[in-house]
Formats: sequence, C-alpha cells, structure tokens
Amino acid sequence: MSSADEPHPSTAAVPAVPAVPAVTIRSATAADAADLARIHLDSRAATMPYLPPQRRTAEEVAAWFGSVVLRTCRVWVAVRAAESSRRLDTVGYAAVDGDLLEHLYLRPDVRRQGIGTLLLDAAKRHSPHGLSLHVFQQNTEARAFYTRHGFRTLDTSDGARNMEHLPDMTLRWDGGATPPTAERRA
Repeated sequence: MSSADEPHPSTAAVPAVPAVPAVTIRSATAADAADLARIHLDSRAATMPYLPPQRRTAEEVAAWFGSVVLRTCRVWVAVRAAESSRRLDTVGYAAVDGDLLEHLYLRPDVRRQGIGTLLLDAAKRHSPHGLSLHVFQQNTEARAFYTRHGFRTLDTSDGARNMEHLPDMTLRWDGGATPPTAERRA
C-alpha cells in the first residue's frame, strides 16, 4: 500500500474509551455502614501503605460507622450502576463534622474519574463558609487533590494529634464560589 492509500491520522479509527457510568451523590444511611467500612479499609490499604497495620476487623469498622460516623457527621455516598448488574454500587464517601472534612475515600478502582471532586463539592455546598481537614504529610496525592480544589496549608504536626502518630497537616478551604451541582456527571 502506498502512503497515499493509508488513512490520514486524523481519520484513522480511534479506540473507544469506555464510558464512566453516571455517578449520583446521596446522603448516607445506616444501611451503608458495611460498604463505607469496606471502602475505608480498601482505600487506606491501597493508597497509604505507610500506615500501621489495621487492627480492627471490617465488622468492627462497620460498627464504628454505624454508631459514630453516621450519627455525628453529615455523610454522602457516591453510587453508580454496577457494570454487571442492575444494582447500584457505592464507590466512595465523604463525611463532614461541623466544618471539618473528616473523611473522603474512594474505592481504589474508581480513582481519577471525578468522583472525589463530586463528593468534595457536596461537602463544600454543606459548608459554604469553609472546610478544614487533616491529611498525612506523606499522602502527596491527597495533598495535591485538595490544593487543586482551593485548599491551603494552615499548619503541620509531628503526628501527636492522630492515632497513627504520623506527621500530618491541616488544610483549609475558605469558601467562596459555589461548587458545581451534584447532577454533574463524573
């Protein structure tokens, strides 16, 4: 075949990129506790290998979600249609206590799809005058994520204020522009 017979690069077939199923953000309920515990444990294990080994079982963490987190925090979950069934899968969650973002975790297989941003937007709408959070200094990916979303460093700590005893930092978003609506697709 001569070069004249070859398709022009701009008209050559482009491999299809699989579409990300639509994500919905909703308030968490007590029925979500086991899913939240699984996401919490799986995400920490996959993204923060420097953490001390987990000493609590999944059942104990689920009980903590049911008796503490879901009762003291405003919690949102990100759900989307399961690829292999008609049911919805919980793929992430965020929890806010007052103006403190206590948790924002995703299943490891759904990172970098915009879901964390959707959850953070829900938290920002709930706390339009600002949010603070603590993040491990070693968690450079999370620090970069929050910086991209307008958070700035307030202070650093040697780890004395967290149960893992790892150096951390406090970040703050001071509020301002209203984040996009939750109807936005990831």
